[in-house]
Amino acid sequence: MRFPFDLPDDRDFDVAGFGTNAVDFLIRVPEYPEFNSKVELSEYIRAAGGEVATTMVGLQRLGVRTLYAGRFGDDDAGDFGRESLRAEGVDISLAESVAGARTQIAFIIIDERNGERTVIWRRDHRLAYSAAEAPLEIAERSRILHFTPHDAEACIALARRAKELGTIVSIDLDNIFPRLEELLPLVDILITSAELPSRMFAVADRHKALREMHSRYGSAVVGITLGEHGSLLYSGGQFVETKGFQVPGGCQDTTGAGDSFRAGLLYGVVNKMPVDESARWANAVAALKCRRIGARTSLPSVVEVTTLLKKH
Repeated sequence: MRFPFDLPDDRDFDVAGFGTNAVDFLIRVPEYPEFNSKVELSEYIRAAGGEVATTMVGLQRLGVRTLYAGRFGDDDAGDFGRESLRAEGVDISLAESVAGARTQIAFIIIDERNGERTVIWRRDHRLAYSAAEAPLEIAERSRILHFTPHDAEACIALARRAKELGTIVSIDLDNIFPRLEELLPLVDILITSAELPSRMFAVADRHKALREMHSRYGSAVVGITLGEHGSLLYSGGQFVETKGFQVPGGCQDTTGAGDSFRAGLLYGVVNKMPVDESARWANAVAALKCRRIGARTSLPSVVEVTTLLKKH
């Protein structure tokens, strides 16, 4: 089964990302601490993250041309975050530095028994975009526009411009945000966290919830990520259920696994793969990312993904 849309060809970039970047402080502990307790950490690092920025790096490592538009603070974390994208080859010519603002940060506690994590984060309100500030140029210069809906008004403006130009719109959705009812009908690829569709429609069955999501918003592809269990997509009246892959060497950290899944899926879209093969790539990229601590640390190359796929 093919994706039910065509990508425009005459663009500077394959995928443009708009939205979150962050600097993560990742702390590994032997087990998640109980309330009002103390625990000695095993390891900690500082690493670049953020949903959209991580997806762009994942795509860039797979050889996809990427552009990132977003805001950093004018602090040390902002310098670190910008350089992390520049070093990967992501075009950041439309990224901005906001005077006096602090770059988004996250403190992430990782249970080393299974790699699962808890995220504690904060985003400076001065990093937000209004509709008038939306960088419409990214919709004009890319084949796919990918974003998170944290700045809903700007996302709506971008998605409307993308639809006018035939640019495919993809969203990373993990929670209920303001103005989703206005935004989601503009989205072509709608991938959410596992339980969100059931929460949105008060339907426990995931298959029914995805059908309802497709019926209500008309997205060409809707789906959910299921962690180690893989993913479930719905497109063209058919479900595509894909198993996850065992992490080589064991799961060290799940931070950024969902962002990595989206990188693999969009890689498949760009390369005109069938839906089921794109889903396999998405799950493989997510599994390989979990080999080391950090959202981007072990994002794989094409060779690493194809090697894993050949083993399965």
